[in-house]
Amino acid sequence: MAGGGYVPDSGTKQFQGRVTGFVLIACIVAACGGLIFGYDIGISGGVTSMDSFLSKFFPSVYRKEKEGHHESMYCKFDSHLLTLFTSSLYLAALFASAVAAYVTKVFGRKISMLFGGIVFLAGAILNGVAVDVAMLIVGRLLLGVGVGFANQSVPLYLSEMAPSQLRGALNIGASLGLAAVPAIMITVGSIFLPDTPNSILARGNTEKAREMLKKIRGTDNVDEEFQDLIDATHAAMRVDGQWSTILKPEYRPHLAICFLVPFFQQFTGINVIMFYAPVLFKTLGFGDDASLMSAVITGLVNVFATFISILAVDRLGRRALFLEGGIQMIVSQVLVAVMIAKAFGSAGVGVMSKADSLLVLILICFYVAAFAWSWGPLGWLVPSEICPLEIRSAGQAINVAVNMAFTFIIGQFFLTMLCHMKFGLFLFFACWVVVMTLFIYFFLPETKNVPIEEMNNVWRKHWFWGQYIPDDAVIGTASSTKIKDMEA
Repeated sequence: MAGGGYVPDSGTKQFQGRVTGFVLIACIVAACGGLIFGYDIGISGGVTSMDSFLSKFFPSVYRKEKEGHHESMYCKFDSHLLTLFTSSLYLAALFASAVAAYVTKVFGRKISMLFGGIVFLAGAILNGVAVDVAMLIVGRLLLGVGVGFANQSVPLYLSEMAPSQLRGALNIGASLGLAAVPAIMITVGSIFLPDTPNSILARGNTEKAREMLKKIRGTDNVDEEFQDLIDATHAAMRVDGQWSTILKPEYRPHLAICFLVPFFQQFTGINVIMFYAPVLFKTLGFGDDASLMSAVITGLVNVFATFISILAVDRLGRRALFLEGGIQMIVSQVLVAVMIAKAFGSAGVGVMSKADSLLVLILICFYVAAFAWSWGPLGWLVPSEICPLEIRSAGQAINVAVNMAFTFIIGQFFLTMLCHMKFGLFLFFACWVVVMTLFIYFFLPETKNVPIEEMNNVWRKHWFWGQYIPDDAVIGTASSTKIKDMEA
């Protein structure tokens, strides 16, 4: 009972199906919506340390970097305007996610992805021709709207399209499928993407939904899974408003996970590493070229480590990756704090030797790898797969909104926090990782291989969350509504 674990094979059904070429292509195109988020993090992180960018748009920061030789190393890049360039995107995404929840529920996942791609593309063009900070920030706001819509719809699309036994790998792995011009790909691709059976069924097209389920599963034997979709749709139809519904006690587990997982994800400290990696490495004494190269190295570690998650998530499960990744991040952050304290102390004055700099880079790569196979992909996967249909759009909107809100807060104030907390900033994030690792151990049940519409079986058997789940909320029992009732 202590770990709150659950073995899904004992209480849930395994539906027939395979990964067809059709569903693989659909997932890869949809996953371009996830790429626009990661693509932006890499780009914004790189340009904020470039002298040409700083001298053109942020001359005061450029002068302080070049002339302030006696200033604390921790405070060289402390500028709220510079951090606003990065964080304004996430503020826009926060508000866009609320609108995207309605669009995704009413018009389907496909329309939401299409709109997000168009707006993101417009923002990218505006940033490309920007001549001042105002144009940069307006462009970033448009990018944020695109990210908000994509992050709302894409995880739901992938979770609903993929077979349960491969949902984790497809949801994570498809996001690595393409890396070139993701905004164009998702915009054009969304025009040709099919909608999910869940969305089709919710709009009353029973036979079309059944045929789509057969197509994406690659088999005609879909009656049992289709029955679960119908049961979930009936439950959703009885709900008047998803926002008031998700606040009811029987949805307490879903609300808690959809809020706390994205909150914790941001307090791992990963985005400050990815946003400001070149800036951070320059602060630690790396040269201009060396800092960019070090950022590239950590980015590559992030990509390759994600493949480990793809291979392990549906074998070892979500909990094992969360727990191992958390422990590894704690060790890495504590050691990085020790190394920085040794070199610069509290005054921020000193020099880090090449050997120590290399060790810090290795430790940060160790930390990034742990995040990339745990909280990185699973922080998006788990909230997207746990909610019943009647609150699924609202749950994902909360997930995106919380993620964007705290990404904005951390991104906006990181450089100021570094200036004031110094090496203690890494200990601050390490303490949060301790808290979230304990939360996963006690309160997150295992969801691998569980059909998405039968997820309440997991919550019903959990040592703590089970008290909130009524018996009639469990889909797949003998009392389920029959397919013929839906077709009548």
